Amino acid sequence: MSDVEARTAAVRALEAEFGELITHFRRVILENANRVSPGMLPGAYKTLTTIARCEEVTVSALAERMLVDKSQASRMVRELEELGLVERSADPRDGRSFLLRLTTLGTDRLAAARLPQEGMLMNTLQDWNLQDIENLTRLLHALANGVTPGAGD
Repeated sequence: MSDVEARTAAVRALEAEFGELITHFRRVILENANRVSPGMLPGAYKTLTTIARCEEVTVSALAERMLVDKSQASRMVRELEELGLVERSADPRDGRSFLLRLTTLGTDRLAAARLPQEGMLMNTLQDWNLQDIENLTRLLHALANGVTPGAGD
């Protein structure tokens, strides 16, 4: 097998593994969404977790961060508000916009939804060598940023 063929085979194997990982994470997100609120769609769950990660965020910034249009983000926020998971308050820096944050109920429901997976990664990596974990982190960072590992780390 030539170097080109070997590289092509390796990249295809990596792509297949990413596909499996994505399928696994989709399943986790769907399960977590249903634990937050039965029937919640994954997009609403992603909105909830993004607001939680930001702590406070405007609808415009939320839409930009999630790569959706503002009207779609607004619809998901309204759904979360109706469930009592998210609240809005006036943005002190811009009187025309609002800041979104999780309510106490939203924080509690999200924590409970995540509980079954809590520590799953830690358990999976329990027997891994620390250097392997650090290498995987470095390599994923390089891949996500489109850079060659070791170049400018």
